[in-house]
Amino acid sequence: MDPKTRMKIRELLDQEAVELRTWERRTEADRAPVELDQSAVGRLSRMDAIQQQAMAAAQSRRRAGRLRAIAAALKRIDEDEFGWCEACGEEIAMRRLELDPAAPRCIGCAAG
Repeated sequence: MDPKTRMKIRELLDQEAVELRTWERRTEADRAPVELDQSAVGRLSRMDAIQQQAMAAAQSRRRAGRLRAIAAALKRIDEDEFGWCEACGEEIAMRRLELDPAAPRCIGCAAG
């Protein structure tokens, strides 16, 4: 992979990481503990708030996983190992990297 393409992918990964961290800060209040005082909030409203909190926590876990994948991809770029499958050592198709620049495996190894 040529250095210009590698640099472009690095920029895309950096940009995605910034966006994920921004969303994490914006949704912090959504993951806060839900008030259990029934005199302040009705039972159904509280149940809805707990469900929304659980969904926000699940989204946060997905963002954290994606941030780990991005960090690993950036490390592979720094170590000049980017674009090679970590399982079989073959080159990862550029089309796959265009769809997911953080992909650590070729399509064959990812499917198997």
